[in-house]
Amino acid sequence: MQNNYSYPLMEDWNQSELLAVINFYQLVEQAYENSQGVSRSEFLNAYKEFTNIVPSKMEQKQLEKEFKAVSTYDAYQVFKATKNSEAKYVKM
Repeated sequence: MQNNYSYPLMEDWNQSELLAVINFYQLVEQAYENSQGVSRSEFLNAYKEFTNIVPSKMEQKQLEKEFKAVSTYDAYQVFKATKNSEAKYVKM
């Protein structure tokens, strides 16, 4: 995981929502950084939780764009790769 950046978060989220979104960002990082990638099912579950917390597509895209700007990791590309794969792990 790269250091020296903070995750884009929203002020009105409660603690469990913050933890869920942070977990989502960490799984995106894992897809790029971990030698075996990220568990497909774990990522898809985290993505579903992210979309439940942030139901607006516009806000989802904005948060993903902000995350990519600070980390260089593209959450949407990880989602696409997991959606189009049957493998147990997805590596970017």
